[in-house]
Amino acid sequence: MLDHDVVVIEDDEDVRLGCLQALALHNIKAIGYEAVEDVPKAPMCDFAGIVVSDINLPGIDGLSYFAQLKEKDPDLPVIVITGHGDIATAVQAMRDGVYDFIEKPFASQHFASVVQRALEKRKLAMEIRRLRRQLAAIGDIDSRIVGTSQAVVELRELVQELAPVPTDVMILGETGTGKELIARYLHDLSGRKGPFVALNCGGLPETLFESEIFGHEVGAFSGATKQRIGKIEYANGGTLFLDEIESMPMSMQVKLLRVLQERVIERLGSNKVIPVDFRVIAATKADLLQLADEGKFRSDLHFRLNIVTLELPPLRNRREDIPLLFDYFVNQAALRLNREPPPIKEQVICELMAHNWPGNVRELRNQAERFLLGLKSGPGAEAESDQISLTAAVESFERSLIQEELKRNKGNISRTAEAMMIAKTTLFDKIRKYDIRIRET
Repeated sequence: MLDHDVVVIEDDEDVRLGCLQALALHNIKAIGYEAVEDVPKAPMCDFAGIVVSDINLPGIDGLSYFAQLKEKDPDLPVIVITGHGDIATAVQAMRDGVYDFIEKPFASQHFASVVQRALEKRKLAMEIRRLRRQLAAIGDIDSRIVGTSQAVVELRELVQELAPVPTDVMILGETGTGKELIARYLHDLSGRKGPFVALNCGGLPETLFESEIFGHEVGAFSGATKQRIGKIEYANGGTLFLDEIESMPMSMQVKLLRVLQERVIERLGSNKVIPVDFRVIAATKADLLQLADEGKFRSDLHFRLNIVTLELPPLRNRREDIPLLFDYFVNQAALRLNREPPPIKEQVICELMAHNWPGNVRELRNQAERFLLGLKSGPGAEAESDQISLTAAVESFERSLIQEELKRNKGNISRTAEAMMIAKTTLFDKIRKYDIRIRET
């Protein structure tokens, strides 16, 4: 991650130092490199600063590097430094999209002024980009959290309410219920300018965990030949998503608790305290309180993370969403694989509704892709224990019909009973039986 405002690439050491000193006098954070190859391979599309590069460099030249950057992020301002003989080349580069060029020798005040203008342009572009992403996320909520069941409707509303609030969030749910999708959506709606950084706590060896999450300095341990920015520091200004938090080693839980309380970190091998501003979204499929009682998870970390909880329902508890989800996933797969989606027959829907979906939404998505490809495996091919009774399937369908009719009639019981041609008392009994929440609008 690049944590400076300006990257200066100049092979002449005196010129490079002069640039850095000029910017330092104007309180602009800058870092210098002798060659393009020395610049960290960070995602420049997320870089909030600008690049200053000499045209003539050893290895990759400045204009070739500009072409690479332009392909990844056309809005990234690049200033080129040129000698007297390269003026025509620099002018052509500006026609190609370079922000500006500075001819050697140049006054430090002029250099700093050009850089400042470029930084202001970059700041404006990044703010516009952030607002566009936020607006797109708001408009895209129904296509990202798909479903019409009461549980999903309430989940969408809660996500929209929580997103702009900087509090940490705990997401509970079985495997495949969409915990990372919800975490990403919370971040996209939050308006936070930093990145979304995901870490699977169960996918890292304990020996690498500390370096991965906190980072390290050169020489911190055997093999640490380069400085590494940890996940927490990389998430500065954004969101840190800790998946399978129950798998985090106990020794790391103590250190994470301190970071959450003080919002500072220290890289391995360093005594420097680095302030960090990030939001934590943790996810788990386990009962952390029970694990804490068993001594397998720190209770103080559990209470620190468990400020706001989002519980994602398993797919078997919202079967009314299965037809809509399946159709959505089939069409998604069709676009991705460039195929015509086949018609979804009623028998297919019946088989989908009768399946128990132990893998939840992820399993349904995989089945949709198999269906598109014409593969024969699918719900009903598994063991009979995965199926539900006819009574359960009928009840699920009835619950779905009642919810849809209530929604259509804006929660009005009388109109709903009339539309369904049943007595009002019968409707009340079924609402209690299926624990349907009524919202009048």
